[in-house]
Amino acid sequence: MRRLGIHSFVWTNGLTQEGLEMALAKSAEHGYRLIEFAYLRPEKFDLDRLAKQAKELDIEIVVTMGLSADADVSSEDKAVVTKGKALLSDAVKAVRDIGGIRLGGILYSMHGKYDGLPTRTGWMNSADAIAATAEVARDSGVQIVLEVVNRFESNLLNTTAQGLKFIKDTGRDDVFLHLDTFHMNIEEASQAEAIRLAGDKLGYFHFNENYRGYLGTGTIDFASIFSALVDIGFHNRDVTFESFSSAIVDEALSRVCGIWRDTWTDNNPLAAHAKAFIESRWEEAVRRAEINKAA
Repeated sequence: MRRLGIHSFVWTNGLTQEGLEMALAKSAEHGYRLIEFAYLRPEKFDLDRLAKQAKELDIEIVVTMGLSADADVSSEDKAVVTKGKALLSDAVKAVRDIGGIRLGGILYSMHGKYDGLPTRTGWMNSADAIAATAEVARDSGVQIVLEVVNRFESNLLNTTAQGLKFIKDTGRDDVFLHLDTFHMNIEEASQAEAIRLAGDKLGYFHFNENYRGYLGTGTIDFASIFSALVDIGFHNRDVTFESFSSAIVDEALSRVCGIWRDTWTDNNPLAAHAKAFIESRWEEAVRRAEINKAA
C-alpha cells in the first residue's frame, strides 16, 4: 500500500529530540503516513521514544544519510572503507531500533563534490560495502535503497543506468534504487524513461521541484513522471516530498547541497500544497492510464 511521506527537514533542522518529535506530530497533522529523518545517532536521540510516538501516530519511518570523506566506502583506502562499513552497519541497526522500514540516501560514497572520476577499485569497494550492509539490513528487516544524485553530490551514481549496474555488481537482489526528481532533472535526458528503466528495482521516490520549492511552480515535467510511475506500478509504493530551505535546514546540509537562500519561509502551506499536489496528480495519472488501456 502506498504511503505519502514528507522529509523532516520541512519541519526541523533535526538537531534536537524536541524538533524530531515536533516533525512527527506536524507530519501526522497534515495527513502524511511516512516521515523521512536524516541519520539518527543513538547516542544523541531517544530512539525508543521516537519509535513509540511514530507508532501512536501511525507513521512509518525512513532514514536517509550520506557518508563523510573519512568514511567513504568508495575510497581506495582500506581503513576509510572499513570505517564506512561500520557506520553503515550502525545506521541499519539504528533504523531497526526506531522501528524504521528503510535506509536510503548516498550510502555508497562521500556526500559531496569530488575532484575526479571514480576508480574501478573504488567502485568495487563500494559495491562490496553495500552488499555487506544489505546482509545486515536483511537480518534487521530494513530495506536498502541507493539514492541516485547529481554530479555535485557524488561522482559514483548519477544516473539510473549507473545505479542498475552498481546493484548488479553488489550481487544482491535486495538492494534497490532511490530516485529523486531534483537530481534526475540535472542528470537524466528523460526522467520518465529513467523511471521506466528502473522498473521493479525502484524502491523509493522523492518528489522535488527543480529549485526545491513548491511542487508545480518550477520546470519539472510532473505529468510525464507520474505517468511513468503508474506504468511501472509504483503508484502503490512509498513516495516522499522533499524540500529544503535555508529557513530551516541545518548548516552542514546547507553547505553540501548549496542551500543558500529561503526557497520558502512557511512550512505549513508548503506541506499542505505538496500533499494535495501529489494526490491529485496520482489520480490524474491513474485515470489517464485506465482510459488508455480501455481505448
